[in-house]
Amino acid sequence: MTEKPKRDLEGTRNSLLNAARELLTSGIDAEKVTSRTLAGRAGVNAAMINYCYGSREALLYEVYKKLLAEAQGADKTLVQNINNPGITPKEKLFMIHYSLMKLMIANFTLSRTVTQYILLNRSDEAGMESLPFIIQHFRGSKTEIECALIAFELTSLHEIAVLQHSMLKDRLGTDLTDDAVLKKYVRNNLDRFLGREQEV
Repeated sequence: MTEKPKRDLEGTRNSLLNAARELLTSGIDAEKVTSRTLAGRAGVNAAMINYCYGSREALLYEVYKKLLAEAQGADKTLVQNINNPGITPKEKLFMIHYSLMKLMIANFTLSRTVTQYILLNRSDEAGMESLPFIIQHFRGSKTEIECALIAFELTSLHEIAVLQHSMLKDRLGTDLTDDAVLKKYVRNNLDRFLGREQEV
């Protein structure tokens, strides 16, 4: 008896996820993808968004994570470098943060909507992709909790920089849409958080 409602709920979750993905990848500004629009596309009651995902923003975040993972997975060089034991953890962190910031800036309407949600509702795993590399970098000289705090701070800083990239350009002359500037920005932040002395 309980199997049908579970299947129905899973079907509703998938319908909402697919509808959000279709809308977000169609070029519509993410801020115009309302709960009513999402529910209409999925063919469900708008209340199901909160029931299944907690909020419209949480649903959009689920789609955003999948799109970012697919984009990063499609970058064969990045995947090979991340899996290359000959590349230092700090350099892998540079590649991850640089590629993520570049993707986020290139897809800013979606990033803006989702990043605000992430910053205010960060869970243990959100933004913690850096943690294993930070732990490897410090090789036991910092605790896992200290490394997690560094991952949290570094990731949050970069997310805020994406949100404020226009202001950084206009007021501070730091144009993160310029590849060379973005690379220097990420490297400088890694040096601040990880130091130079740990690099082998």
